[in-house]
Amino acid sequence: MKYIQILFALVLVTLLQGCGQESKEKAPNIIFFLADDLGWADVGYNGSEFYETPNIDKLAGNGMIFNNAYATHPRCVPSRYSIITGKYPARAQMPGPGEGKLNVRPGDEGKLKADEQTIASALKEAGYATLFAGKWHLATSGTMPQDVGFDVNIAGGHAGSPISYFYPYNEGKQKGKKAPIEGLDDGVEGQYLTDHLTDKTIEWLKQQHQSQPDQPFFAFVSHYAVHEPLHGKPEHVKKFKDKLSTMSYDGEPFIEEGTGTTKMHQDDPEYAALIYSMDENLGRLLNTVEQMGETDNTIVIFFSDNGGLSNKGFNPRRVATSNHPLRAGKGHLYEGGVREPMIVSWPGITKAGTYNNTVVTGTDFFPTILDMAGAALLPEAHLDGVSLSPFIKGDKQPDSERAIYWHSPVSRPHATGDIDCSAILMGQYKLIDYYNNDRVELYDLSTDIGEQHDLSEEQPEISQKLSGKLEKWRQEVNAFMK
Repeated sequence: MKYIQILFALVLVTLLQGCGQESKEKAPNIIFFLADDLGWADVGYNGSEFYETPNIDKLAGNGMIFNNAYATHPRCVPSRYSIITGKYPARAQMPGPGEGKLNVRPGDEGKLKADEQTIASALKEAGYATLFAGKWHLATSGTMPQDVGFDVNIAGGHAGSPISYFYPYNEGKQKGKKAPIEGLDDGVEGQYLTDHLTDKTIEWLKQQHQSQPDQPFFAFVSHYAVHEPLHGKPEHVKKFKDKLSTMSYDGEPFIEEGTGTTKMHQDDPEYAALIYSMDENLGRLLNTVEQMGETDNTIVIFFSDNGGLSNKGFNPRRVATSNHPLRAGKGHLYEGGVREPMIVSWPGITKAGTYNNTVVTGTDFFPTILDMAGAALLPEAHLDGVSLSPFIKGDKQPDSERAIYWHSPVSRPHATGDIDCSAILMGQYKLIDYYNNDRVELYDLSTDIGEQHDLSEEQPEISQKLSGKLEKWRQEVNAFMK
């Protein structure tokens, strides 16, 4: 009898332990790794032969590659706004009427508002510890990361780029022309910015894991790299100078095609070094997660905010990269300006080395991440986003009738050669509307990813259909027009 009682007690304890473990099952950690100005063609897995991205390529090999991923705008601020809010930047008239005007205070041109719901605030309500590290560039005050749902803000402020990638980052001959990069005051002379940000991120991850091992984390890691200035570590610059000496290129290094002057060769060792350091630090971050024993419970999303800087207007400037075979680059609504490298590694869900052809835009990350976290979706917040979770899992096929939109009303012809325009992509067709010039261009991306063959006159019915949808959308979101 005593033996039976002991056996019953052991079984009961085991069952209670099992129930306790089930009730404490932790939601997945999520790392959103955002590069700045990294072009679709700047990574090894998309065919770059000069740049080296072994850690990005490894992540791609272990996760799911999205072939049709797009930023919502070809420049930094509006694109980042969409990721954080799940809304098209045109809804906030971003960029808008204040852009570039001397009598408008910085930050008044329509950046993130204090009453807007963000992905961080939603995840915080769902029990996540939240970190922002790196480039914010969405406000001057009042809506810094710590004001909109991030527990910790490392280096996120008004600065859109550094003066130097070597400490002190925004001081020197141009002091006063750049907003400070706060939170990195403990740097030492010459410390590399990309390394420093990763050091701080790793420190937070370890502290969080040690103090709250059962609490899931959301880390939005937003590097300043690979935005200009083109400052690479000397040893890496030498590596790529040596590599360049062994390479040769066909064709002209620059061409003129109505989009300013376009760089056609990936041949800048400084830019290659910037990419290499950014890739190294992705590897460091993932190694830390592995050391913490969290790899199997950590989702990693890799993305870039807009296309690579490949074009210049009538002002002489150094451009960083070539987006070929895509057309144009940063600032333009051609594919080179908005098509992005994107990888999702979701342990237990994504299969290694798989491809997903779902059309993705920056508004989709908000609802997708909520879905991944098991949190309730917030349609009134992420108005323009669609959760990609069912498409990633294979439970649902993409909507072939879904249209995505762009609006770029504050052009910079002097800097990158672009002019005011809007665009729509639906199915295989993409239409660009140069509304101030009463001109449209239509491309079939299924056969013409380089956008070289304008079909607007050959297929007027499609042009008219897409033009109508685009105009209706501009009215619905109250897009700024000038």
